[in-house]
Amino acid sequence: MIPGFSYELFTTRNIGFVTEAEQARLRQATIFVCGVGGMGGAAFMALVRAGIGRFVIADIDVFEVSNLNRQVFANAGTVGQPKAEAAAEAARAVNPEIEIEVLGAEWAERLPEIAGRCKVIVNGMDDIAAGLHLYRTAKTAGASVIDAYMAPLPSVIVVRPEDPRPEERLGFPTLGKDWRTLSDDDKRAAMLCEVTHVMLHSRSRHHVDLTIAGEVAAGRRSRMSFAPMVITTGMMMAYEAIALALGKRTGTDCRGWFFNPYRPAVERPLSAPVAALLRPFVVRALRQMVAGP
Repeated sequence: MIPGFSYELFTTRNIGFVTEAEQARLRQATIFVCGVGGMGGAAFMALVRAGIGRFVIADIDVFEVSNLNRQVFANAGTVGQPKAEAAAEAARAVNPEIEIEVLGAEWAERLPEIAGRCKVIVNGMDDIAAGLHLYRTAKTAGASVIDAYMAPLPSVIVVRPEDPRPEERLGFPTLGKDWRTLSDDDKRAAMLCEVTHVMLHSRSRHHVDLTIAGEVAAGRRSRMSFAPMVITTGMMMAYEAIALALGKRTGTDCRGWFFNPYRPAVERPLSAPVAALLRPFVVRALRQMVAGP
């Protein structure tokens, strides 16, 4: 226990950003964070400190040295530990009254039940197939999913039950397919659909090494990741989760938006006519990137 701890004292500095009644609602809220490494871990950390009282968290990985550059729960003491267990331990050290259900690989089988009681879901995974399962199940359960694009700029999207799934909106070749049997070609094609959207609707291409990005898109290199981008994205996701928990609606929709700290600016999706005009040029450029020198 933390000497002198009380939930009211712990959250006293929150009041003013939220009302006392809203803080009480956050204490009773239950949020599912699927993936507590990079963006999901940053969002989880912020939500714990915001006073969310109940969580279900899931992760199938352990912390590795390569996670130290960006994942908030990765440190010398947690390398080699299961991510979900290490994140839960850190959360309990902040709020000893918190309720956390910790899951590993079994989360996928239990997802219908989890989504039935957690109407706010933060997707912190980078697994395309498992993400399809998450989105499809959330729609059936009437849950909202907070997510981000695979982009070098911080981004955030909120997909409510009535919204099209990303695989529908972005044109993934996965519609009607069992998420557990997707081929590597399916996954790579889905990733390229997402990258196309990112390059078309944001200035991401100006803030990343395109040669390395092409190697990532072609599956020849691990994904790039950078602490300022990852943690900023997690904070943006946390804001959306708090709004949903309080029944508030922000301006974020299923198309989302990008935050460009280099300009600085908020970059929103282009209109359909402009996007249609530019898409062939972006697709051609991406094909050249993936093909490489």
